[in-house]
Amino acid sequence: MSNFNLSAWALNNRTLVLFIMIVLAFAGVVSYQKLGQSEDPPFTFKIMVVRTMWPGATAEEVSTQVTDRIEKKLMETGSYEFIRSYSRPGESLVMFIAKDSLFSDKLPELFYQIRKKTGDIKPTLPEGVVGPFFNDEFGDTFGNIYALSGDGFDYATLKNYAERLELELHRVKDVNKVDLIGLQDEKIWIELSNTKLATLGIPMTKVQEAIDQQNAITPTAFFETGSDRVQLRVDGAFDSVEQIKNFPIRVGDRSLRLSDVAEIKRGFTDPAQPRMRFMGENAIGIAVSMRPGGDIIELEKISTKISRA
Repeated sequence: MSNFNLSAWALNNRTLVLFIMIVLAFAGVVSYQKLGQSEDPPFTFKIMVVRTMWPGATAEEVSTQVTDRIEKKLMETGSYEFIRSYSRPGESLVMFIAKDSLFSDKLPELFYQIRKKTGDIKPTLPEGVVGPFFNDEFGDTFGNIYALSGDGFDYATLKNYAERLELELHRVKDVNKVDLIGLQDEKIWIELSNTKLATLGIPMTKVQEAIDQQNAITPTAFFETGSDRVQLRVDGAFDSVEQIKNFPIRVGDRSLRLSDVAEIKRGFTDPAQPRMRFMGENAIGIAVSMRPGGDIIELEKISTKISRA
């Protein structure tokens, strides 16, 4: 029995070989055009962090009344490699690491169960607990990071422009997620003077209660006509720093403005949140991640065009 000769067979069937070559070449061109071009290969982080805040509690109280309860609930899933937790004054941190043998497509269901089981014990946690908060987004890769800066512009103005760019970038088909880096939360600071309060005989708690009641949002009634229902709302919420400064405080038979006993100013979080610097100036970073199967080269071209517009 003679061995099969591929070369001889190809020479004797040239038309068929040529057809196969054309089909394979066409399939290769089509596949190449649909091939995803990512900067980094996809990788699944099998970890979820559960963070809970309890302001004013000691580390021991956080450990026994918050961390231990969450740990025991997470153990009910059974799909963990190990669970590691940290308790410190006012904060609980529990890290859930899933089994290495668990397939990546099973993680969303597992993380959903963690959220559900933790939510079941939330009503049993001590009063004053804030959270729990969940974070399982550790695998995002930001292929493009743009820096938004402006000479003479503060963070509030830059944030406004950054949020506009964020909305525009979300409309790009290959964009999966957009994060703003280096934002500073704007706040209004009311610094009460203990000396002035003591001189005027005004308790600090009275000032705090007056401010909270003035700026509170409470449900109101409505007025009905034959064809319409008109919602009634209580006016008086603070809209500017000047309104806060001129806010009247009445103690006994005396009335004075808040600015008489406090310094009111607009500023940013102190201590500052993590900042971003670009070319020696404060900036806001706009980080763009690509959806699975997208083209990082085309995404870079479109994102750059939008950011420069």
